[in-house]
Amino acid sequence: MPGTAMTAVSAAEQLKARTGAPTAGTGLQPAPEEGVDVLAVAIAAAPETSSREDTDEALHPTPQPRRGAVETALWYGVDVAARAATAGVTGKAGETLLVEPPSSKTGELPAKLIFVGVGDESVQSLRRAGAALARATKGAHLIRAAVVDGLDPAAQQAFVEGFLLGGYTAPRQGKTPAGPAMAGAMEVTGLDSDALRLAQITARAVWLARDLTNLPPDVATPEWMADRSRAVAERAGLEITVLDEAELLRQGFGGLTAVGSGAANPPRLVQVSYQPSAKTAEHVVLVGKGITFDSGGISLKPREAMMSMKMDMAGAAVVLAAVEAAAELELPHRVTGILALAENAIGASAYRPGDVVTTYNGTTVEIGNTDAEGRMVLADALAYAAAGLAPDVLVDIATLTGAAALGLGQQYGAVFSNTPYLLEALEKAGDTSGDRIWPLPLVHDYDYALASETADVAHVAPPALKFGAGAIVAALFLEKFVDGVPWVHLDIAGPMSARADKHEIAKGATGFGTRLLISFLRDASNLRRPS
Repeated sequence: MPGTAMTAVSAAEQLKARTGAPTAGTGLQPAPEEGVDVLAVAIAAAPETSSREDTDEALHPTPQPRRGAVETALWYGVDVAARAATAGVTGKAGETLLVEPPSSKTGELPAKLIFVGVGDESVQSLRRAGAALARATKGAHLIRAAVVDGLDPAAQQAFVEGFLLGGYTAPRQGKTPAGPAMAGAMEVTGLDSDALRLAQITARAVWLARDLTNLPPDVATPEWMADRSRAVAERAGLEITVLDEAELLRQGFGGLTAVGSGAANPPRLVQVSYQPSAKTAEHVVLVGKGITFDSGGISLKPREAMMSMKMDMAGAAVVLAAVEAAAELELPHRVTGILALAENAIGASAYRPGDVVTTYNGTTVEIGNTDAEGRMVLADALAYAAAGLAPDVLVDIATLTGAAALGLGQQYGAVFSNTPYLLEALEKAGDTSGDRIWPLPLVHDYDYALASETADVAHVAPPALKFGAGAIVAALFLEKFVDGVPWVHLDIAGPMSARADKHEIAKGATGFGTRLLISFLRDASNLRRPS
């Protein structure tokens, strides 16, 4: 089930200052024998002004050239301003303008020259520019790009990251290719080595999360996910423990085993750990919901709602990818991932509405809707982490509620926390990484919605109560299992998938949360309570 291969990106020498003729001296122009078939240079959006005398210019502002743009235009004999005006290109982030060499220079110049809009050259704009270039160059052999020459490392990282993410195509089964291949290689002039490393590690992590989430549920079963976790742990040097169904029952993981009780593919709990050399470092535990397929169980979903439920394990995929990235980045603090894996199916032994389930920490839960299974597997995993792993920070990520998707749509994840400084840190990481989140409150006045007459707590509000705030109620339920540990809950039900390619997001599973967690983990100050 192959997808496309990721472009090999490398750094090339920074362009030299231009001296003499506008076409000479910078080092951008490749010799024919180098095999470069695409040149890419940047054009920026014209600065905003309220006093344009030329009406046409006001309506169609001329994009501004960046390094290499003037000389390449002269090589190709193109009036970029005129061509851009005809095409409606203004330098907006993600716009592209394609130019081919004149017939007299065929074979002498690369077959394509692409002017890439970088907008205001912000991190977000550069990320979008990279994604647009990736899609415009599929099938190319070698790109030479001067798009971020001279920019700061954060902008350079965003461009390369956007390129690698924008070129992703989901794997597929069968004889039909997954899609046009990404360019084989790209040289980026003036590229900072650390920016390149961070972009590649982050992109590989997102690709892993997307690949796992896009796979069909007959492949990505709990056992298969556990085996894949073993492969990741081996290549990244992670410690790994896998608990099978018998061990889960023996240790009292009542929520996880109840959810998986009706399935032919039994549940698993995977623990993967990255341990830095400093033994006294802070410890972050990431918990991911891993429902490999969600039928809703006895509370059966409608057909339309079921079609995307192979992606209900997106949280677990993100956690596995983030822990591997932590090891690649050699972070100074411990990071442990818990993948709570189960298939929510209908069967003679499936758990039922009205059942009372005893979870890992002894809390009894009255089941009100078997389609609210995610909070049950997370309850066990969070309680296990809080009781046995001594986390300094506990983060869970899950495709948990339709309410979060209804409230925030497909571009924002919801975030809750019992610790204000962690909420601020996650918001900052979202702004930096591109995985945007929005804080929602833990309204403890709503606790009464989870009251039960037959157990310690109900796991959903009863229908007769006609209670809304579904995402908040779910977060309040999870909070009961963290034992006061500083905790963050990420509900990614909305942005877990995309209906079409847009910027660095590819159609299908988005890997949302991977970049967010990597950005959060990289800043060790996030893990310490402010003085």
